[in-house]
Amino acid sequence: MGPGQAAALLAAAITVLVSCAADAVARSYPFGPRTRDVNDLGNQYVPFHAHLWDLLHGRADGGLLVNWQSGFGSSFLPDVGTYLSSPFALLVAVFPRDEIDLAVYAITVLKTASAGAAMAWLLLALRPGRWWAAGLLGASYALCGWSVAMGAYNPMWLDGLIALPLLCLVGEWALSGRRPVLGVLVVAVAWIANFYTAYMATLGAGLVLLLRLWLSGLPRRRRFAAAGRAGLTVALGVGLAAPLVTVVYFGTRHAHPGRVRQFVPVPTEDLLARLLPTTYSFSSPAVYVGTTALLLALALPFHRAVPGRVRAGWTLLVAAVTLSMQWGPTHLVWHAFATPQGSAYRQTFVLCGLLVIAAWTALSYGPPDRRALAAAAGLLALIMAVASASELTRRAFTLPLTLLAALAALAGLALLGRTDGGRRTALATLAVALLLGGQFGEAAATSAVATRLRLAHMDDYTPWGARQQGQADAIADADGWPRYRTEPGREQTVGNDPLEVGGQGAQYYSSLTSDVLSRTLTAPHQNWFPQDGSRTTVSRQEVPPLVTVRPPGAHGRRDVAAFGSSPYRNQELLLGSRVYTVPRLTVRTSAGKTPDRSDDARPGLRLGALPAGIAARQPTITAHCPAGNEAYLWAPYFSGSARLAGDSAHGVTGRFRSDHPVTKIAAMQRLGPVPASGRLRIDLSPDRTSLVPDGAVGCLDTARLRTAVERLRTTGATEVTVSDGTIRAQLPAGSKGTAVVAAPRIAGWRCATGDAAAVPAREYYGLVAVPLDGSSTSITCTFHPPGLRLGAAVGGASLATLTLLGALAAVRRRRAAAPPTTTRPFDLTSA
Repeated sequence: MGPGQAAALLAAAITVLVSCAADAVARSYPFGPRTRDVNDLGNQYVPFHAHLWDLLHGRADGGLLVNWQSGFGSSFLPDVGTYLSSPFALLVAVFPRDEIDLAVYAITVLKTASAGAAMAWLLLALRPGRWWAAGLLGASYALCGWSVAMGAYNPMWLDGLIALPLLCLVGEWALSGRRPVLGVLVVAVAWIANFYTAYMATLGAGLVLLLRLWLSGLPRRRRFAAAGRAGLTVALGVGLAAPLVTVVYFGTRHAHPGRVRQFVPVPTEDLLARLLPTTYSFSSPAVYVGTTALLLALALPFHRAVPGRVRAGWTLLVAAVTLSMQWGPTHLVWHAFATPQGSAYRQTFVLCGLLVIAAWTALSYGPPDRRALAAAAGLLALIMAVASASELTRRAFTLPLTLLAALAALAGLALLGRTDGGRRTALATLAVALLLGGQFGEAAATSAVATRLRLAHMDDYTPWGARQQGQADAIADADGWPRYRTEPGREQTVGNDPLEVGGQGAQYYSSLTSDVLSRTLTAPHQNWFPQDGSRTTVSRQEVPPLVTVRPPGAHGRRDVAAFGSSPYRNQELLLGSRVYTVPRLTVRTSAGKTPDRSDDARPGLRLGALPAGIAARQPTITAHCPAGNEAYLWAPYFSGSARLAGDSAHGVTGRFRSDHPVTKIAAMQRLGPVPASGRLRIDLSPDRTSLVPDGAVGCLDTARLRTAVERLRTTGATEVTVSDGTIRAQLPAGSKGTAVVAAPRIAGWRCATGDAAAVPAREYYGLVAVPLDGSSTSITCTFHPPGLRLGAAVGGASLATLTLLGALAAVRRRRAAAPPTTTRPFDLTSA
């Protein structure tokens, strides 16, 4: 086994052991009762991996092009490119379906270990040195603050952690003119695995290559040639990844716009605090790389064995990248010119990688002497002093742990510097024990603290268990797709229940959720939020077929902009029939007075929160509706509960959740039947300041609804077949008007009637629509992800270029190796 392989294996082993030990200390899944499914890990990534498992085992509704389980039919290839395109994701197939959480955990640990192994290999490629030291520093990179704080619950970002050292290796190959084809393939795999962090890793690797070129001492012509080779390698690699990258890009263009967030740099004390172990924050850069690596990086400018040009170059690069994270324009460059909605420091892993490379550069020239170590210790003391003013520093724990780790690191490095004498083996063993022990302890503590604090500050979701299994079994028994949809229900486990437990529903939580879907679902006010999931029941209702026919005149321009402000009227537009009574309301506060109107952009009457633990009169809504109707309450900016008053109403408690004015608005709730008197009184229990809009109450005439549904069933498709990206429907003879597919009209749908050529589908209030002329008895709609053709063309051109360049290189090598076929005249003369 060579030194590179040994270092990579050591880094991977340390990473796995520390990761598992930290989770055991934190009592986190799978080593304890605490769930690790926080925030988007539980809401997005685990469900998407569950859907991938179903795809790989032939159990999913849909394929790579269309996911028929989420959002009533969504484009799936952009989600693949965003969440599932990593080669590691395929490992879910070897786990049981009911161990999907364990599969994602194993993939996360394996990715982290692979990042450490890749960094260890890179370090020895940059400069020769002690293999075990490269392994320790490789593990420092894999277990950096960004990895344990951010990457641990965003597993697709960990592909960027792997990509950075691999792309730096590609730069080394370009510098020496070696492995051009392998370099292109590495770039392609990195961009396919996760293009978002691969973009950041490519920027970081480019900076490393520029510094390496400056330090190489090569003639200018050779430097430009190496830079050109690197640029061509990246261009061809990204080109090979283009079929997926362009689909994600266009999927983002058509996605529902998120909140605009302005970048605000963190205070200096917070930035320095994140260099220390056991600090945690969602909104600051987690630049912890371990005290040993930090001390080596701090010692580099003072290490006299390192050439001055090398010391200056790496020190300035680390400083420049650090400053670039704190300045708005360069912050935008790191994030592809769009400030993230979540954590604003997603590029931090690049700085962590540079710190580790700087540390290796210092150590590879020999252990720093006493002068350099004293300077590094002084700088670390200054960092600790400034960081102590930060709220992120846990003074009773962080500073003592940092001090202990620093003492172990300084002692180990000092001993390492004395291993040239006769006691070399003993001193080296003690040095390694100090360095390894200190790194293991502080890294495990940092990871455990991050795990515990994440769980305390973020939404969390239970891993797969009896609740999900029971729900999945009930859905499987009731499923009849595509004859009808089986909605997983309002009592959800996560926001992507259809992917996790099956069925075909409106729920779809993704960064690629289309704008047309969001607006179509918001207009009739269908919103979905995880609840406690305390019980599972199955209810059935007659519904129209997947493809219905609307009468002539319905094929005009009727996009989502045609919706009004009332969700009840918007539902009627989609249905094509009047089924609701929307009565006039009287709203009273707990004091019996008319509430004040909202003074912001959210319309409605303002109600204050009821005092906790104090008996008080409840605010009320009164109205009149036809007896026997079903009463519904629509209050998107209301938080609390609502209930029909009176024993005869048999009201049910409606729970409303409005945590954010844009992203989490309360869903419409059914409250129960209207009493025989026709008089409604709804008692409200707001738990925070809330709003009741005009037209909040709607009374559904269930008899009219049944009549409307029966009409659509009679005139709708007689047979519907659905494959991955194709819908075929047989219609009654003489059908005129508009065929409407109950799927959102996202970009990419093309439809045809009979044997006619396919044309872009039309829209019927956000749904796919096809005009009918009365002569055709079938329609066919196919979906092509926007950007796929362009990406395929770019990918094909890149592959052709790579093949041509490979062939030319092979010809040149063959000619250079072939002996001359004739004897030159001067050879005869010289003979």
